[in-house]
Amino acid sequence: MDPTLKARNLAEEFRNFAFKGNVIDLAVGVVIGAAFGKIVSSLVDNIVMPILGIILPGDQGYEGWAIRVGSATVPFGKFLGDVVNFVIVSLALFLFTVKFLGFVLKTKQQAPLPLTRDQELLTEIRDLLKKDQAGAASN
Repeated sequence: MDPTLKARNLAEEFRNFAFKGNVIDLAVGVVIGAAFGKIVSSLVDNIVMPILGIILPGDQGYEGWAIRVGSATVPFGKFLGDVVNFVIVSLALFLFTVKFLGFVLKTKQQAPLPLTRDQELLTEIRDLLKKDQAGAASN
């Protein structure tokens, strides 16, 4: 096979893949997710954890929180900040996916679409056939 034709086929396959609606939606979701993650990190680092640092004072705020066992020091302040960050992101994802999207999908499922004229006719035919079968079985 001609290398130029092979390259064109590869480029066309990539174009078809990359510009499908699902891939673009996924890319937008990743970018928005990254921005949301930065906002939550800022919230945790600049507001939530400093407030906890006021309530539970320590050296260098929450970043200085550590447990000392003998000569070993286990710093847990930054880890605690990351845990709070994770909990906030997880809560937001839960509320959006389970509660909001679940509510939207449940609402859509509860409202059935009206039957088309063809479907109405087919339903009537089905009902008449069932009625005829029931009448023939009882005779």
